[in-house]
Amino acid sequence: MARRVLLHVGTPKTGTSYLQDVLFRSRLELQRAGILYPADRFDAHFLAGLDLMQLPWGGLEAEAIGAWGDLARRVREHSGTAIISHEILASASRPQIERALDSLGAGSGTEIHVLLSVRDLVRQIPAEWQENVKHRSTISYEAFLAQLADPARSGRIASWFWSVQEIPDILDRWAAGLPPEQVHVITVPQPGGPADQLWQRFSAAFGLDGLALRHEAIRANPSLGVPETALVRRINASANAVLEPRHYRPLVRELLAHQTLSRRTGSPRLALPPGSHAWALDLSIGWAEEIRARGYDVVGDLADLAGAPVAVPWTDPAHPDEAQVADAAVDALRAVLLETARLREREEQLARDLDDAHRALERAYLRPTYRWREKTVRRLQGGRLGQRLLALYRSARGRSSLSA
Repeated sequence: MARRVLLHVGTPKTGTSYLQDVLFRSRLELQRAGILYPADRFDAHFLAGLDLMQLPWGGLEAEAIGAWGDLARRVREHSGTAIISHEILASASRPQIERALDSLGAGSGTEIHVLLSVRDLVRQIPAEWQENVKHRSTISYEAFLAQLADPARSGRIASWFWSVQEIPDILDRWAAGLPPEQVHVITVPQPGGPADQLWQRFSAAFGLDGLALRHEAIRANPSLGVPETALVRRINASANAVLEPRHYRPLVRELLAHQTLSRRTGSPRLALPPGSHAWALDLSIGWAEEIRARGYDVVGDLADLAGAPVAVPWTDPAHPDEAQVADAAVDALRAVLLETARLREREEQLARDLDDAHRALERAYLRPTYRWREKTVRRLQGGRLGQRLLALYRSARGRSSLSA
């Protein structure tokens, strides 16, 4: 049974992809320190979250069946500290959370710590709209903001947003019954500070200080500029009806959005409309005050939740600079052409390999000894005695072969 479980449950767009990448690539280093990060693939904890909450996710839910049970079993079999991290867990309901904690050994002496990384709504709201676009959505920014501001919060988008972004509610669900010192709130620094400041806060919260981990970024969830986001939204409107979900993620989300468009520089950045600033800041400040009153362990500074003065000029994504969108489209097309050429070369190589295999089989078949053995086997298969002799031969051959 694990002595201690560090359960990082979100929120999205707070450096979680980078954290999980470092943890995944540093599994051996963590293991030497007695820390388990139970994952055989980068998205193992994401699949476990889908399984725990039985969420539909573009067909991946079928692949996720049993993933939470496997993860929990590995945690229970470990005797030291175990880390679980995925932002999708922020949306879990109370019954799902109770089931998760029980499966991790909460009722059997395991010390559970809940960690929540948080960022001000001035940055979170535009980031979440962009995430919706990168997951096939065609909703406009204006409509997205209107749904978030609806007091009923009844729409699908608003319901999901607040389930993973309303900090007090997430803590109500995940930290219920835990002493405040076992609940850790990690604030995302405001822009302009040291580049490694967020990692230093993660490292302190997870007890990773002093460990030689692999910090270089390989996987992340980078942001797009206004024209790039507008382009992806237009691609969604055109391609959603013909592009299957299993193809969308590698082609649009990864190849175009993450590997190509996110690397463009000089584009206007997505921001919160000036008319929404006061509303978002009031909510964030209220949340910070509630966290302080509850006495949770804060890693960082709750002033970060208040948000810095707005430094990003407002550019309406409904009316982007069309020349900038066209430039982004050229870069996207170039990436698709290069990927198509790579796949064609791979296809041609596979065809050559298959031709070589066919020719080798034909040469083997043309050998007299091969044809004689084939005829002999066919004759033996025609009678009961022959079949027994073949079975004896194959059994003896198997026992004496190097591969047996």
